[in-house]
Amino acid sequence: MLQDFELSGTGVMIGILMLVLATMGLIWYFKLRYQKINPDDLTEKHKHIAREVGARAKYPEVDNFSMSGPFLRYGLLVALAFTLFGLSWTTREDKVAIPEGALDLTEEIEVEPPRTAEPPPPPPPPPPPTIQEVPDEEVIEQPKMESQEITEETKIEEKVVVEEKAPPPPPPPPPPKPKEEEIFKIVEQMPRFPGCEDVPGDNKAKEDCAKQKMLEYIYKNVKYPPIARENGVEGQAVIQFVVDTDGSITNINVARDPGAGLGDAAKIVVESMNKMSAKWTPGKQRGRPVRVQYTLPVKFKLEG
Repeated sequence: MLQDFELSGTGVMIGILMLVLATMGLIWYFKLRYQKINPDDLTEKHKHIAREVGARAKYPEVDNFSMSGPFLRYGLLVALAFTLFGLSWTTREDKVAIPEGALDLTEEIEVEPPRTAEPPPPPPPPPPPTIQEVPDEEVIEQPKMESQEITEETKIEEKVVVEEKAPPPPPPPPPPKPKEEEIFKIVEQMPRFPGCEDVPGDNKAKEDCAKQKMLEYIYKNVKYPPIARENGVEGQAVIQFVVDTDGSITNINVARDPGAGLGDAAKIVVESMNKMSAKWTPGKQRGRPVRVQYTLPVKFKLEG
């Protein structure tokens, strides 16, 4: 019987309020009751009556302990009511409306993935060699013979050798740019939305669970643009992003935009995934986490 008894949050609050009002009313009733009793009348009434030895009150009309039994039963009743309210308080999550075939692409989307590392440009070709014309006959002048004889009158001049300073060394080449990791489209284990790693079963069961949780997150947090709602615009936006090796979302791009702000609305909800407490499970290739490009369709459909 009690297993079918359910109360919403509003019902629980109303029940607690009624119990509080009943308790306050009971306190107010006994307060008024004792205020109406005149102490002089009690003194005159019990002037010739002997008081019992060991009595807890001078006059039985104002003996509060005589009501201990009813007060105890009332307290037990209140405690039982609170327990019943707590066990019957039923909370239900808002049902998320997920369009049928939400992950089905209506058309093939081909977008070139972001380039990871561009090769350096080739060096310029060397200049063509210059051809100098050589004359047929070249007149060779005979060297003049000078006397090498040294006499007492010969003055020998000391040659001063001037040392030339070596040119400064060239600056070191700039350090090479860090090599970016390759971005894959298809890997052995595709990236998964968080929350399903403890699901029993193989990767297929985990992927199905992750897709369902991802759809619930998207259609619970996506906001239909007012301009699209007012003009009855529906359609499918396609978002492409990269799941990094640490599970973060990068390179978010709107691959297809139906217009009226639908593409931006889908992009915003994908960007909000980086603010979740748990990150995506990165894709793996040969057991190693890699960067994977993920294509996500988001359907916008007005409720009838």
